[in-house]
Amino acid sequence: MTRVAAIDCGTNSIRLLVADAHPETGELVDLDRRMKIVRLGQGVDRTGRLAPDALERTFAACREYTAAIKEHGAERVRFVATSASRDAENRDEFVSGVLDILGVEPEVITGDQEAAYSFTGATKELGPVDGDSYLVVDIGGGSTEFVVGDDHVRAARSVDIGCVRLTERHLVRDGVISDPPTDTEIAAIRADIEAALDLAEQTVPLREARTLVGLAGSVTTVAAIALGLPEYDSAAIHHSLIPYDQVQEIATRLLHATHEERAAIPVMHPGRVDVIGAGALVLLAIMERTGAQEVVVSEHDILDGIAWAAAEEIHAGGKRD
Repeated sequence: MTRVAAIDCGTNSIRLLVADAHPETGELVDLDRRMKIVRLGQGVDRTGRLAPDALERTFAACREYTAAIKEHGAERVRFVATSASRDAENRDEFVSGVLDILGVEPEVITGDQEAAYSFTGATKELGPVDGDSYLVVDIGGGSTEFVVGDDHVRAARSVDIGCVRLTERHLVRDGVISDPPTDTEIAAIRADIEAALDLAEQTVPLREARTLVGLAGSVTTVAAIALGLPEYDSAAIHHSLIPYDQVQEIATRLLHATHEERAAIPVMHPGRVDVIGAGALVLLAIMERTGAQEVVVSEHDILDGIAWAAAEEIHAGGKRD
């Protein structure tokens, strides 16, 4: 048994997992799993820089996570940063701030590395699929990762469509978000998504796998709505099967709802209210492109993959990947 801490810092949220890893059984036992919406990627698509306020929100979350990690006594901490910090001109400011607070340097990983971690986290407990493969899609704030594989990754691609990036690119004018979006704005988002799917399909055979596995907050929120949950319930959402018809209905409803209507949905995290429509549309477009009749929703994703990488690092004698 190995106790590890994993931090996944994305465009929209920063998440912590402290867990006991059992490499022999493939079991990861949660001790502490939490998430904060910090919007690190606020404005990055437009300015190319991480905003001072966004950095401070992220550093405040890091201070909170440092206390939790010390309380649980993790043997190894691994901090992975994804889309927003890859794109930012001032990412050195972010890296030095995290190092000062947590004592570990964040790994600003490539899209391919992000995809591999996501695949491991999502499929390790599902096990191999005889004669078939998984298509894992991780819909983040700044990017979406596509990974096809069975017991290992066969093809992966990261493309710059995420719920925050698409919202800021198409729905924000002079600092004001369209409420609700117009049909023209929705069509522009859809065109961006379709172009990104064309790009992903150059590398990843999107239509090959029979099982579509969806990850991250946009997907789990759509699942929670589809399940009619009175409040967000990770256990109920994990490995739920959501049919295409429900995804289509929910995506359409979210895109045409006002801010107040979306905020009133019981399972909606306040930090997702303005970006969930774009995220749901990404999921819908993927299902239409692949012909998937349902999506397997996983609460285990890149964060779990990072935790496994930290555990394997210890068992390999401290060697980093």
